[in-house]
Amino acid sequence: MRIGIDLGGTKIEGIALGRDGTECARLRVPTPQGSYEATIAAVAGVVHELEARVGGRCRVGIGHPGALSPATGLIKNANSTRLNGHPLDRDLKAAIGHSDVRLSNDANCLTVSEAADGAAAGCKVVFGVILGTGVGGGIVVDGRPLTGAQAIAGEWGHNALPLPHDDERPGLRCYCGGIGCIETWLSGPALQRQFALRTGRELRATEIAEAALAGDADATTEMELYCDRLARSLSVVINILDPDAIVLGGGLSRMSQLYTRVPERWKAYVFSERDSIVTRLMPPQYGDSSGVRGAAWLWPEA
Repeated sequence: MRIGIDLGGTKIEGIALGRDGTECARLRVPTPQGSYEATIAAVAGVVHELEARVGGRCRVGIGHPGALSPATGLIKNANSTRLNGHPLDRDLKAAIGHSDVRLSNDANCLTVSEAADGAAAGCKVVFGVILGTGVGGGIVVDGRPLTGAQAIAGEWGHNALPLPHDDERPGLRCYCGGIGCIETWLSGPALQRQFALRTGRELRATEIAEAALAGDADATTEMELYCDRLARSLSVVINILDPDAIVLGGGLSRMSQLYTRVPERWKAYVFSERDSIVTRLMPPQYGDSSGVRGAAWLWPEA
């Protein structure tokens, strides 16, 4: 039996899966705000409650923002900044009470889930994307997450927007300290801000996509710009990694036009013949549950 935990900025979700991937129990609680110690206790509480529900100790996988630094063993690069600088793995093992605990970046967990038995099942190389409050990415090869020497493999969101147009230079300052990062163009808040500046209208990102589908001219223009920026950004991933599939996750993955317009547009940017690009762009089969399922699949042998 395995447990997966998705440690998010606003909620902690847990799931218990049987050997065949069948869901046996699920629990969601709010993430404590402002206290690292309270977050540790809340995660341990979810694990203990799920173990009680299934009647025994389980192996635990935890998806979290940021990464464990190979140099220090401390969390770095988390947009939930209260986690940064702490030994999250050590503290969670102590709070949970056993050592059968594995941690991985939340985007890696999304990708593991979809590569294991989701939209990209059977694919050798999968790139997973989170498009939401931030922009994250994860890489899975042969079912295993690729971490990298600095534990930053897949962090495409903190590269500069490729092939910027004149009105996209130099770009905004990102929370990471960079300028013009992909995240500052493709996150949900970024899309909303750009639309408001262009039109004076306040709509959420998914509402902009819905308005475009309904024929709204302003929203259609904005979505075409967004799709082109996403195509440029993903074309670099394809040129370097050449994945079999790219799976989108996060709130913006519900924008249906991404799956037709982006592959059409990336033909102009990928280093291959226009009609020979076989990389598939897919929505997540498990939707918002994919990250927590992927955390559980960090124990494929359980």
